[in-house]
Amino acid sequence: MKTIPIQPLSNGTRRPVVAPTAGLRESQVRWQLSTLLQAPHRLSFAAGVAILATGSLWWALLLSLSAMGVPVRWVVPRPIAHSVLMAFGYMPLFFIGFLFTAGPKWLGQPAVGARALLHPVATYAFAWLGYMVAVHLDANAAAVCVALAAAAWTSVVVAFARMVARSQVADRIHAKLVLVGISAGALALWCTPLALAFEAFTAARIAVLVGIWGCTAIVYVAVSHRMIPFFTVNVVPMLNAGRPMWLLGVFVGVLALELLFAILDLTVWPLGAIVRFVQMSLELVSATGLLTMAVKWGLMQSLRVRLLAMLHVGFVWLGLAVLLQAVSHGLMFASGDAMSLGLAPTHALTMGFMGATLFAMATRVSAGHSGRHLVADDLVWTFFWTQQVATVLRIVAAVWLSSPPWLTSLAASIWALASVSWALRYGLWYGRPREDGKPG
Repeated sequence: MKTIPIQPLSNGTRRPVVAPTAGLRESQVRWQLSTLLQAPHRLSFAAGVAILATGSLWWALLLSLSAMGVPVRWVVPRPIAHSVLMAFGYMPLFFIGFLFTAGPKWLGQPAVGARALLHPVATYAFAWLGYMVAVHLDANAAAVCVALAAAAWTSVVVAFARMVARSQVADRIHAKLVLVGISAGALALWCTPLALAFEAFTAARIAVLVGIWGCTAIVYVAVSHRMIPFFTVNVVPMLNAGRPMWLLGVFVGVLALELLFAILDLTVWPLGAIVRFVQMSLELVSATGLLTMAVKWGLMQSLRVRLLAMLHVGFVWLGLAVLLQAVSHGLMFASGDAMSLGLAPTHALTMGFMGATLFAMATRVSAGHSGRHLVADDLVWTFFWTQQVATVLRIVAAVWLSSPPWLTSLAASIWALASVSWALRYGLWYGRPREDGKPG
């Protein structure tokens, strides 16, 4: 069994750098577009928060109009238009910022300049802005927008693959797994414009499932396995929070299983009682293991440190998503596929696990690389729990078959409130110099 030891970081003895902007209020330091080019995370995260905020507002507005009975024109079916955007729209932009900030350190490679990422990041972001308009006007235009995004994303995947190939460090497992995930995401993204152009909507749904389970979840699991125990031990040094490599294999196996089950649920109906029982049984075991690991990694101890707690809550949602899948397949087993939890497990995964982990990771990177303290203050703590409320409401709306239309609209509006507020807070940071006066 190979286990990677975790050591707390030294606090260091260097004197703090006095920032040239220390005497100025944040509002007095000008936000400049050129500052985004000082570091990869600035450029990519700024684009990511823009698409997150815009996409969240777009969806909340459309659901509100629908709840009020106002007709909205869709040339791409509404569920497809929504799922494609949420699966691929903003997460890859945050991946770019993280992988080209932390990736070179993981792999012992030279730092990557933000200018090298400007073209793919800008193309990717503007493609999705165009997509949000095109799904109401022309399906072929929507397909072209997604194809542009796929081309931009592919160029980033190739750049990261070259970085992994050049690396000579001993531990490249997490980076290689991330590469597998983002490559799967690129392949799924290329399939999407073809599906939209030919109205092969089942294929589009499969591409979305690959994007969720085979790309984003894989990347998040790899990062969680590497970082959650590491961050936790730095705060709770006496905690025995190991991360054996076989555990990462188990995590990936669970995700692969869920992807297979999701595709079967979409394409084969009914599956039969034996298959449903097998699904339920495997998912119950998987969920129990994930939730047990969440506790072992220091869930309770993390609650004293907000930024760490956000990360742990996100991982708990992964276990809950698999548990909800087990309950859903149990209902199908008992009812002959007549009953299920619908989209509840999917939203537990996307809004719960991915949303919470995004807030936690991006908040940490944004604070650390802007020369600020690694803390979640009252403001971001409020944003985080607002996001959690939205997640719970969306799951309730999915489980409650006779729920009123406004409940889903309310969940989307609260999600948009949290996302836009969080995006504005950190988006303002990315275009301003570091607080400590250091470059980057």
